Amino acid sequence: MADTTASPPRASGDHPRVLLRGFLSRETCKELEFVHRSCGAAGYRPSVVSTSLPHLAATGCGHLILPFVPIRERLRDAVESFFDCLFDVFIEFTGLISWCKGASIGWHSDDNKPYLRQRAFTAVCYLNNHGEDYKGGILQFQDGDPSSIVPVAGDVVIYTADNRNVHCVTEVTEGERLTLTLWFTRNRAYDEDPKLLTFLSQASLSCQPTEQKSYIPMPASDNMYWFSYDQSGFDIRNARVQFLGFSFHLSSGEYNPAVLPAEDDPIELLGKQLRLGRGDAVFDKIFSNSLHALQVVQFYYWKAPELAARREQSAIGSRTGCYPAIHHSRGTELPLPCNHTLAQIIFGSFNTLESAFYWNDFALAVAMWENYSEELKKQLLTLLPYWLSNGAIFVLDSSELQSAEPI
Repeated sequence: MADTTASPPRASGDHPRVLLRGFLSRETCKELEFVHRSCGAAGYRPSVVSTSLPHLAATGCGHLILPFVPIRERLRDAVESFFDCLFDVFIEFTGLISWCKGASIGWHSDDNKPYLRQRAFTAVCYLNNHGEDYKGGILQFQDGDPSSIVPVAGDVVIYTADNRNVHCVTEVTEGERLTLTLWFTRNRAYDEDPKLLTFLSQASLSCQPTEQKSYIPMPASDNMYWFSYDQSGFDIRNARVQFLGFSFHLSSGEYNPAVLPAEDDPIELLGKQLRLGRGDAVFDKIFSNSLHALQVVQFYYWKAPELAARREQSAIGSRTGCYPAIHHSRGTELPLPCNHTLAQIIFGSFNTLESAFYWNDFALAVAMWENYSEELKKQLLTLLPYWLSNGAIFVLDSSELQSAEPI
């Protein structure tokens, strides 16, 4: 289903804000959820996980920026229309942000620090549902209407970032509240696009279009994935796969700490080749690193209904070429320090995953993920020269690509 919404009315009143229902389709929300759950790092506040666009570019996932591009344009159009400031708005920040158990923020405006004075407008797109995926996390405004927002996937709320819209977010008590958040500025010096294009050109133009699997993600520094909570913590990558029933395993042999240098941290093994296990079986495919494996796991759960439908309609699961699941030898699971109980509390939800699991479906998901990633990578390498020549990231259709002449 395409994303559609009527143009918002012009801003009026002392506390200008607007709630646009159904701004994003459910499928778009699910795709952004996949990006965040497979790429997110520790956030800017306690109990927060975030995925910024520069982070995607810096970790070899610049192609995953493409789903954001049309959304950013539509949101900027909505802001310009509502606040009557055509061609005078730049995107300062685009990011996926999840607030987990314990996260909250008191009364504030979004420009309340000296280093945030450039912010003019805020757009918050909800990607999952209050009451189904999490509890708490209600956006409340100090004055004006609507006075509070109960998050529904696909809805977006737009408001000024100044003290006309002082607001708070109540504590998340269970689950994970996921949003796409953008801040807009009227100061071109804070435009996000030129900085982002620098990251993309450095990371992507060095890859030739024919380079095999140039879409494989590369983890950031390990400390960026450490989620601290009440003097305990866990690695986000490990916790994400554990929550979905998987575990990380050595790519071969058994774990032997005696063969590692004394200074090596087991967490460093997440940046090396590994396998995925589930129950008493290990999938016989070597992944380049933990992010590679995590992306495939998250993709599998994003596409699980489609995979099940394919299996039921054509029995493809019995015929597809796949990597067999093998019983693993004792000692292959990576000995990663992780408070698993805490991870379950933080990322857990009262909407528990209970769908049946099939290794053949998972093998098909690997191939689908590779096709998805490769296609996005090709699109990025096609679009990037045009973006660089204009100094901006924008949507280009096929007819524009044929007629455009990038510098």
